[in-house]
Amino acid sequence: MPNLKINRNILILHLTVLIWGFTGVLGELITVSALHLVWYRVVIAATSLLLYYLVRKKPLQIPKQYLLQYLGVGVIVGMHWVMFFHAIKVSTVSVTLVTLSSVTLFTAILEPLINRKRISIADVIVGLFIIFGIYLIFKFEFQYFWGIIFGLSCAFCASIFSILNARMVKKGSASTITLYEMIGAWIGVSLVMLFTGDFDEQMILSQSDLYYLLLLGIVCTAIAYVLGVAVMRELSAFTVALTTNMEPVYGIILALLVFGQQEAMSTGFYFGAVIVLAAVFVYPYLKTKIKI
Repeated sequence: MPNLKINRNILILHLTVLIWGFTGVLGELITVSALHLVWYRVVIAATSLLLYYLVRKKPLQIPKQYLLQYLGVGVIVGMHWVMFFHAIKVSTVSVTLVTLSSVTLFTAILEPLINRKRISIADVIVGLFIIFGIYLIFKFEFQYFWGIIFGLSCAFCASIFSILNARMVKKGSASTITLYEMIGAWIGVSLVMLFTGDFDEQMILSQSDLYYLLLLGIVCTAIAYVLGVAVMRELSAFTVALTTNMEPVYGIILALLVFGQQEAMSTGFYFGAVIVLAAVFVYPYLKTKIKI
């Protein structure tokens, strides 16, 4: 029976990662700007999580010294999503998802610096392969220059908040942290929109945008998060890392199915993408084998 439970959790994790991969497709389908899209997403996600807490009668209180930390990391999460969806809008889902995979490279560099640890040989090896793969993507898909830049910036932000979350989750509830991060993301995006004058008529949603945003905020953010956290507690870190690396693969396949020729890239792009994704997949294995 334990094996049956593990297999069920792996299937649920794959479903969760598939849902995360679908966010790129939704980003392309939703017609409002990346800034407006993220504003609606965090409002819907925060509301959904808040309702979840009220239904489950879970406490919302947190120590005051952690409030600013959670909200601050939430601002970084918000900027990460804005750059992610903007990258999709100025390039393609495939380009954005592959460049987002460079989060492994940024984490390999930033985590030792932030946590004052030595960079491992595994990090250096994987980092060099990812850099080479991204170089090929730049070379063969230079018309998507800004999409690649925003995708890399998005990965940089993802690396920072992942490292900070790993610290914070040791002292607090993961779901509570996420709820306050959604609030922090809403505050950050709202301030940007306030200063740029983006609280305007362009925020008005079409019926299709509303449906897609509800799907994005409730299913792809709130529900996927609850599912992901639940199974991650039952599976090994290696299994989780290997499975979550499927997100760009699932996302690219879904984008090809939905958008067809629009997502078709050059042979050079796919060669670079294979190098990046192979490096990301091999990374958990190398970390377990190379201890220095």
